[in-house]
Amino acid sequence: MRIGADRDRCEGHGQCSVVDLDLFPLDDDGFTALGTDEPVPEGEEDVARIGVDACPVRALAVRDE
Repeated sequence: MRIGADRDRCEGHGQCSVVDLDLFPLDDDGFTALGTDEPVPEGEEDVARIGVDACPVRALAVRDE
């Protein structure tokens, strides 16, 4: 599984990082620092889906491999 962010769409709500700051890091301004195609560590798939779903502007996506 992989996750990614559309940084242009991110509004800095930070709901993803509330779920898991390690999977969904923020930059110094509170916007996502997640890349566009990042691997999800084994066993963290459910947490990744919850974090993606927490984004109110749908700036995050999950891709199953």
